Amino acid sequence: MKKIALLLFLLNSAFLFAQKEVSGLVKDKSGNPLPGVNIVEKGTSNGVSTDFEGSFRIKVKEGATLVFSYVGFTTVEKTASGDKINIVLSENDGQVLNDVVVVGSRNAKRTVVNSAVPIDVINVKDVTTQSGKIEINQLLQYVAPSFNANKQSGSDGADHVDPASLRGMGPDQTLVLINGKRRHQSSLINLFGTRGRGNTGTDLNAIPAASIKRIEILRDGASAQYGSDAIAGVINIVTNDNVDELTGSVTYGVFNTHAKGEFLPGTPNTKGFRLDQNGNGNSYGKDQDFDGGSVRVAANYGTGIGSKGGYVNVTGEFLNKNKTLRPAYDFRKGFGDAEMTGVNLFANLAIPISDKTEFYAFGGSNFRDTDAYAFTRNDGERVVESVYPGGYTPRITSKINDNSIAAGIRTESSGGWKFDLSNTFGKNKFQYDIKGTINASLEEKSPHEFDAGGHSLLQNTTNFDISKNYESVLSGLNIAFGAEFRVEQFEIFAGEEGSYATYDTDGKPITDPTTQSAPIDPVTGEPRPGGSQGFPGYSPANEVNKDRTNFSLYTDAELDVTEAWMVSGALRFENYSDFGSTLNGKLASRLKITDHINARGSISTGFRAPSLAQIYYNLRFTNFNASGATEVLLAPNDSPVTRAFGIEKLNEEKAINASLGFTASFGDFTATIDGYYIQVKDRIVLTGYFDASSLNLGVSEAQFFANGVDTSTHGLDLVFSWKKTFDFGQFGATLVGNINDMKIDKVKNGTLDEAIFFGKREKAFLLASAPDNKFGLNLTYAKNKFDAGLAFTRFSKVVLVDYADEDDVYNPRLITDLTVGYQFTKSLKLTLGSNNLFNVYPTKQDEQGNTEAGGYWDAVQMGFSGAYYYARLGFNF
Repeated sequence: MKKIALLLFLLNSAFLFAQKEVSGLVKDKSGNPLPGVNIVEKGTSNGVSTDFEGSFRIKVKEGATLVFSYVGFTTVEKTASGDKINIVLSENDGQVLNDVVVVGSRNAKRTVVNSAVPIDVINVKDVTTQSGKIEINQLLQYVAPSFNANKQSGSDGADHVDPASLRGMGPDQTLVLINGKRRHQSSLINLFGTRGRGNTGTDLNAIPAASIKRIEILRDGASAQYGSDAIAGVINIVTNDNVDELTGSVTYGVFNTHAKGEFLPGTPNTKGFRLDQNGNGNSYGKDQDFDGGSVRVAANYGTGIGSKGGYVNVTGEFLNKNKTLRPAYDFRKGFGDAEMTGVNLFANLAIPISDKTEFYAFGGSNFRDTDAYAFTRNDGERVVESVYPGGYTPRITSKINDNSIAAGIRTESSGGWKFDLSNTFGKNKFQYDIKGTINASLEEKSPHEFDAGGHSLLQNTTNFDISKNYESVLSGLNIAFGAEFRVEQFEIFAGEEGSYATYDTDGKPITDPTTQSAPIDPVTGEPRPGGSQGFPGYSPANEVNKDRTNFSLYTDAELDVTEAWMVSGALRFENYSDFGSTLNGKLASRLKITDHINARGSISTGFRAPSLAQIYYNLRFTNFNASGATEVLLAPNDSPVTRAFGIEKLNEEKAINASLGFTASFGDFTATIDGYYIQVKDRIVLTGYFDASSLNLGVSEAQFFANGVDTSTHGLDLVFSWKKTFDFGQFGATLVGNINDMKIDKVKNGTLDEAIFFGKREKAFLLASAPDNKFGLNLTYAKNKFDAGLAFTRFSKVVLVDYADEDDVYNPRLITDLTVGYQFTKSLKLTLGSNNLFNVYPTKQDEQGNTEAGGYWDAVQMGFSGAYYYARLGFNF
């Protein structure tokens, strides 16, 4: 250890002695300071931004060249010959700072403006300082045109991991990358009352926002470039690499409990109320005006390694959030956001080995302890009166561990060939503990808390990528090719016996139904069910430990035929050990019509392999609705039960994706308009409930995963942006919008009844994942130490179908967010604001209809917790 410490000291000492500190001021021609100017040491990733007074401070190597760039202004390079540098930037003729991005192109010289496909680049630091959103999903929900994510309640694991999607596709039809490397998915599969029913997805909230430099969203089919899951597009998260800077924030926020008169029958007054969590979960405690209090503390720091631009950047984040409780039907007492305590760590490093070779690594660990309401059990519904008089609301708590690490070496040969060899490992584990519950077959002897087991997903991906740019071929040619090998493993592990077993009158597990029977419920006259109420535990019969491998080869090329016309193509072959091979291709082009207008378009084929969870997941559970409760078996795809109903082996989803768009840049105004068409065949869906009472399975109904529907989606993405600096301040306005129309072209029910296989309710859930439209207008103002933001987001109508087979119509809603900030010193900034300022709620539904979630509001639009007020203290040292 002493040797290692000495080595690190010497490395840092060498780095520090080779550096000098440069400070200065950046202004425009009128003498106004320019905040947010990007300053980068040329040839390195070392950089800073000016503060609200236009000041900056940076450590650079002797003789370094600094690059000053700012949207709408001409880029300036200046040699750091002294300790002080003052810069004046001139407004240009409409050329904007072009972000070099990782996704959409393997050409290192390609930028957002001249790409052939639509790419959003979101500066996370800017977004987080102008918003009260504390999770990545919620941040993207309000700034990316076709991104949708919602909070859930009473949806089992989906209360703890928000399903998210692009362009109305499933959560598992968007590929997520970290620094260009494939991110593992969550082991959770969405089942009840959620967007993305029957889908798995990637848990974006497991990545701390403070660790992120920017988020790149490729809104185009990209399976031919990146492989499975990229039907709707790709989200690439680029992590921080800055050094010698400690940044962070402390945020506190609460929700307004006053739901505009929509209150639970029987509550004492019109203030917020509390479920008595320490009692039987069916009575109310002290009223509160605010709930859902949340504290988030985040910090990020980077330090240099060596004298050749090496660095290590580390982020820590702590989040504690209380439950919200909102009005529910009289048969549903607990309804609201889950409680959560989470700790996030993330690190990113690069160490040069030689002038053109470096070792890099990044990874993190996320732990969350969550607590959410399950469906209320009232009189006659799995209630033992002597234990829970009047009923009870079980709680589903979970412990989520999400860990990942990636490492690799990249180098460049003397001939200009770039090589990148990497390995990325990730694992997500989901453990359930059910509290405030009971195993009804044990009656008074039942424990009130159970370990219900859980599931995990492991993924290990090895990549070898090669690329080269030929500037002398016409106006430029970039070629790339590579290989990928991936191993995946899905596991379901059992809980304790009481969480899944049914016991007889002697308190022994029932193993022979012909000689043993459960106690009789005096209200229903039926045998009492076993298992933990709220969420049944996984039994040894549910246990799964399955794996598969995947090997792929790809090649792509981009050719600038002229400076105005670029064409690109990609081809990818993949072979899965469990279902076979697939071959996909893509063609794209960009044409510069004028100096200010580009046209672009693409056409591609795509695919998504069925997830291991979709193939092997199985569970026995209780389904509650207004008519009562039934026992259901979700059978795995490879089971005899599934085959008996004629459900075939799961195969890959197949897609055709086309887009056509335009980009324009006129002075301070830029615009992008992109239309798209996505056709998906053999989409994997979760069927309805089939009668299984005659199969002697111990359940009344059964459901399955199946390649059940074909869909087609037409849509339009809009992004208009304007930014202008005046004597009295800097103004900015951005309008983002998405118009979307999904159709179910065919239901592939075979000989099964379509109304049960994928009926009206199931169709409505699928279509609700693709809202008709969403528009957002974001206005910003900054002057000296003061800044403000005002955002309007309009969500379109959503229609779901309840258990009474009636439409639940959620009308359009306009949400207003407001934030104001003041920079007290160079190091401290205070921000105050509100999300959903006017406390707008979704449409109240008919209580008798009984929606899936059991509350007045399903998982649609902007959530159901009302106005959120927050204060944030940001620091930068």
